[in-house]
Amino acid sequence: MGITLRSAQGLVVIDEFQRMPQLFSLLRVLADRRPLPVRFLILGSASPDLVKGSSETLAGRIAYVPMSGFNMEETGPDLWKSLWVRGRFPDSFLAATEVQSYDWRQNFIQSFLERDIPQLGIRIPAATLRRFWMMLAHRHGQIWNSSEMARALDTRQPTARHYLDILCDAFMIRQLTPWFENARKRVVKAPKIYLRDSGLLHTLLRLQSIDQVLSHPCLGFSWEGFALEEVLCRLNAERDAYFYKTHGGAELDLLIQRGGKRFGFEFKFQDAPRSTRSMHLVSTDLGLERLFVVYPGSLSYPLGERLEVISLSGVKEELLH
Repeated sequence: MGITLRSAQGLVVIDEFQRMPQLFSLLRVLADRRPLPVRFLILGSASPDLVKGSSETLAGRIAYVPMSGFNMEETGPDLWKSLWVRGRFPDSFLAATEVQSYDWRQNFIQSFLERDIPQLGIRIPAATLRRFWMMLAHRHGQIWNSSEMARALDTRQPTARHYLDILCDAFMIRQLTPWFENARKRVVKAPKIYLRDSGLLHTLLRLQSIDQVLSHPCLGFSWEGFALEEVLCRLNAERDAYFYKTHGGAELDLLIQRGGKRFGFEFKFQDAPRSTRSMHLVSTDLGLERLFVVYPGSLSYPLGERLEVISLSGVKEELLH
């Protein structure tokens, strides 16, 4: 392998890189050559933090590009319900039937827990990690509570935190960071937890169809997580995303900073969202340039000064200019 990579030129693509972490030390040497005869495109389904040696040996020599599955720009806005229910994995979204899509996701979860996680050198029983993942599904879109999760698992808080870090570094869970800057406000400082893929969320909740999703208590949180992922993907805002919540009742689902300005997003699964006291409070607290209420409808309309209802398909880069 070393001889082959040393003689390579142009662009070399290496998939599932996390399965051979020993290559990181070799790539460090190859990346230091001048002139550089080759560039490497490394693909993998785990964060470098989960792959021993990657972040140390390639520091300063690597750029990271987060990639999600399908989004509405690729599937078309008319198929948003299928994308929401089935999730962004191509094999799940493109399955011939709802049953086949659901079966694929069940098999994916089993394979991920029983094969992929152990290949990373992590020795946690698959049943334990699956139980923890299901618990997170029932708390999707809510504030992380270490003590509550530890009690439910009958374990210690550092252990529950370790399980969360594993799923985050494997790109299964998103931790949305809280925003706090005003010392006079009592704000929530724990992260919010989301399952990144709505299809996996629905599978862990045993939901197979749009009708089952629409009648489930998790409906609002499910839409929030799905829409949040779509907005972050459309606006390329992975590194500038936060939420805001005070103990006084003001709350914002998503805060994005761009060009020194702040933009807010609220996600409402309603036919015709209206302005709320909380929206006006956060606009004042955060000095928002604009606040967008994202809903499943097709029309856009103003709710007030710098406050607007928009469809999910209407989220574009131009909003932040």
